[in-house]
Formats: sequence, structure tokens, C-alpha cells
Amino acid sequence: MTDNNKKLLVDLEVRIKQVILLCDTLKEENAALKAALKSRQQQIDEAVTDLNQLKTKYDSLKIARTITAASVDVDAAKLRLSKLVREVDKCINLLR
Repeated sequence: MTDNNKKLLVDLEVRIKQVILLCDTLKEENAALKAALKSRQQQIDEAVTDLNQLKTKYDSLKIARTITAASVDVDAAKLRLSKLVREVDKCINLLR
């Protein structure tokens, strides 16, 4: 082998090692990005769950406000609600 060929072979080996090192670095970065993505997805899922719970609570509060706002007096609202419950109970008894 000539000196030129030996030099080319050494140069090729160095470049192959550089490519392998770069590939390993990219694999590590890819794994880190996948872990970060998974973590963010879990945060998003938790936020969506919290949002749905808050929407449910808000809807319940709106209904409660509507019932109490329909009647200025809280006692009157309680009486109306009791009357509604009695009517529902009567309907249930009729269905039996």
C-alpha cells in the first residue's frame, strides 16, 4: 500500500468514527425529546381533565344560580324546589 492510500484509509476511519459519534449523539437527543414529549402530553392530558371538571362545576353553578335568581328570596326558592321534588316523587309512584 502506498502512503497516499494509507493516508486515505486513516482519513476514512476518522470520518467514520465522527459519523458514528454524531449518530450516537442524535440518538440520545431523540430519546430526550421523546421523553419531553411524553411529559408534555401528560401535562396536557391533566389540563384537559381539570378543564372538564371545571366546566362541569361551572355548569352546576350556573344551574344553581338560575334556580336562585329566578326567585329573589332563598326561602321561596327552597319551597319551589321542594315542590318540584314532591311532584317528581308523585310521578315515580304513579309509574310503579
